[in-house]
Amino acid sequence: MKKKIGLFFGSFNPIHIGHLILGNYILENSDMEELWFVVSPQNPFKDKKSLLKDHNRLDMVQLAIRNYPKMRASNVEFSLPTPSYTIDTLTHLTEKYPDYSFSLIMGEDNLGSLPKWKNYELLLERYHIIVYPRIFGEEKNDEVFESLRLTIAQHENISLITAPIIELSATEIRNMIKEGKNVRPMLPPEVFDYLDGSSFYK
Repeated sequence: MKKKIGLFFGSFNPIHIGHLILGNYILENSDMEELWFVVSPQNPFKDKKSLLKDHNRLDMVQLAIRNYPKMRASNVEFSLPTPSYTIDTLTHLTEKYPDYSFSLIMGEDNLGSLPKWKNYELLLERYHIIVYPRIFGEEKNDEVFESLRLTIAQHENISLITAPIIELSATEIRNMIKEGKNVRPMLPPEVFDYLDGSSFYK
């Protein structure tokens, strides 16, 4: 029996309590044995200028999860070509860990744009995808997006889960730090302390 690993990809710029709440919920309410936070050096759809250095974001993830024995911080994408594409990372991990079975964790708002992902049909065919609920913005009114989302949601490798909806945004947290506002309740204590003594995001 292969060990079941959930992969939660993200910039984690910074990691916040929403990420931990969601990760813990999935671990406690699925057959996942571990959850890996895969720190991405560059999302093909995001501007790199606002990113902290890779090792700083990895440090924050490691600090945030140190009291969660089933969670891991992964820097696997640091050594892969950029920009990082999910299918390439999954293929690499599957070859490197033949005794592990990997599932992808994504927000429901990503389903409608999945056809824009590299080799998305291969992704759907080869990997289990756990989809957690998100509150939609403008895309909810886009008929093509909504049609694609509903169609893909029916795929046999897609599992829709009822996890808590935590509407915390790393962008909002960065902006608040820049404006000198208190973000302590939004961050794991270790991450708050890490940022509080630095000039990051200021």
